[in-house]
Amino acid sequence: MDIAAKLDDIGKPAWIGLMVVGFILFWPIGLAILAFLIWSGRMGCWKRGHMSEFRKARGRWYGPCGGGRYSSGNSAFDEYRAETLRRLEDEQKEFMDFLDRLRQAKDRAEFEQFMAERRDRPQGPAPEAPEPQPRA
Repeated sequence: MDIAAKLDDIGKPAWIGLMVVGFILFWPIGLAILAFLIWSGRMGCWKRGHMSEFRKARGRWYGPCGGGRYSSGNSAFDEYRAETLRRLEDEQKEFMDFLDRLRQAKDRAEFEQFMAERRDRPQGPAPEAPEPQPRA
């Protein structure tokens, strides 16, 4: 029996342990083991059909890659969901615009304060500190 078959008998923890040890000893070994696990499908439970029900349920709401939403089968609910999402996106945009205006007002106030302080300070050379007098 070869090493891969022995590790398959033990299960995923053995493969993960071997990969961690490979990374500890010399990182290219760990990387090679990780590539082998991905390539061979030993780490994917969907290869054996365990995830098929989850993927079917998820596929109703999301695309195959988690992208756009699909229909729930109830057009009234789909319309409500779309309207709610549209309203939330509009509120988020309004809030982000408000934050931008708030930042601009704060920046403007800080700049005006800086300019006022700059205007108020004397324009001549900086006053020199008096020299210390020797003590008797």
